[in-house]
Amino acid sequence: MKIAVILLTMMFSVCLYPQGTEPTMEKVGKMVKATYFHDNGNIAQTGFLLKGKLHGQWLMYTENGKKIASGKYDEGKRTGKWFFWEGEVLREVDYADNRIVGVKNWNKSEVVSVDL
Repeated sequence: MKIAVILLTMMFSVCLYPQGTEPTMEKVGKMVKATYFHDNGNIAQTGFLLKGKLHGQWLMYTENGKKIASGKYDEGKRTGKWFFWEGEVLREVDYADNRIVGVKNWNKSEVVSVDL
């Protein structure tokens, strides 16, 4: 039974990604550097895993290669300052214990803090 489940999982994961867009995993010290791709082959996300959990700096991109998010994970939890780009607005989101504790929206002329 276990073997059947493993085989089905492997077959599903192979079918899930179009040819040439499979994620890459590279061992770097105690961590694994993961890179995920959009269907067009451009990078979607890149970052590190530690003991199977997201850890360290992660970057996310649009299908056209434009950066849309940047932040850090600590053993699978978002932590510290994250940045999200949406058109002309840069959103700064502060995390503590994997929860949002503050948000600032930046544009070319002003900073807007969002109360939580």
